[in-house]
Amino acid sequence: MIMNFIRRAPIAVMATALAVPVYAADITLRMSTPASETDQRSVALAEVFAPAVAEFATYEPHYNGSLIAQGSELETIASGDLEMSITSAQELAQFFPEFSIFATGYVHQDAAHQVAVFNDPLMEPFRQKVEDELGVKLLAVMYLGQRHVNLRQTKDELTVTSPADLAGVNLRMPGTDAWQFLGKALGANPTPMAFTEVYTALQTGSVDGQDNPLPTVVDAKFYEVTKQIALTSHLVDLNYVAFSKAVWDGLTADQQATVQAAAEAAAESGRQKQLEKEANLVSFLQEQGLEVYEPDLKAFRDHVQAQYAGSELAASWPDGVLDKINALGN
Repeated sequence: MIMNFIRRAPIAVMATALAVPVYAADITLRMSTPASETDQRSVALAEVFAPAVAEFATYEPHYNGSLIAQGSELETIASGDLEMSITSAQELAQFFPEFSIFATGYVHQDAAHQVAVFNDPLMEPFRQKVEDELGVKLLAVMYLGQRHVNLRQTKDELTVTSPADLAGVNLRMPGTDAWQFLGKALGANPTPMAFTEVYTALQTGSVDGQDNPLPTVVDAKFYEVTKQIALTSHLVDLNYVAFSKAVWDGLTADQQATVQAAAEAAAESGRQKQLEKEANLVSFLQEQGLEVYEPDLKAFRDHVQAQYAGSELAASWPDGVLDKINALGN
């Protein structure tokens, strides 16, 4: 679908054609997200971003992919039919392959490292390209959490120690190339599927498992239909707050500053609450009957990074950027 969109019209041409000035008053900012209303990203935007921009804009969130199907949000912003979304590096890599570096297993070290990378000058060419060629402005980085492998099988049926243990396991992953590559790098058989379909798929056995941070496992109630979590910590996951460049250009300078500050404040609020939530959820999940344990992280890290080395995805990364990212870490 996204690639069809790219073929239909050059992105830069479409973004330029749609950059129609917007009156900087009484703006409706429709946010489309596949996340639920209780997801921490949703809560942060509703409780922090919305009131901060209320003097000149009405924030109108749409949850669970009810307005725009997951994976279509960016092209919908580009076409002028949506004002906001939260988007992943994996989705951006569909348009700009170099963004796959931010979706690579074991690259980001923690939430603070994500913020340092996003605010570093190394990020400017990436952000500018998204603005110029897609008409989307990336306002802030939101911490989604450390992703782990969550399976229907009990630990007695399948104990995950190394990537070899995931051979033949149908692991739900989002459908983009970057996500599918990561699933294979983990040793699993990645199965593309929209987030809204995952609970039923786990319930019926259409997939063996899924990977998400612990807060998402709880928020989506995946613990009701799974038996174990291997704390692989294979991706310190993120989303970007994506905003229509055409709408942005129609705001006054003061309004732009307010929107920017509101997005950053919402991201920070969500980040802190997500970190707190992660720290408290292992015991909750164990109380629900799940077995939660840590596999051989070195075996996973070495295997995953070896899969990326020399791959087509890595070939798209600008020279020196990975070294700069690593230098910003601990």
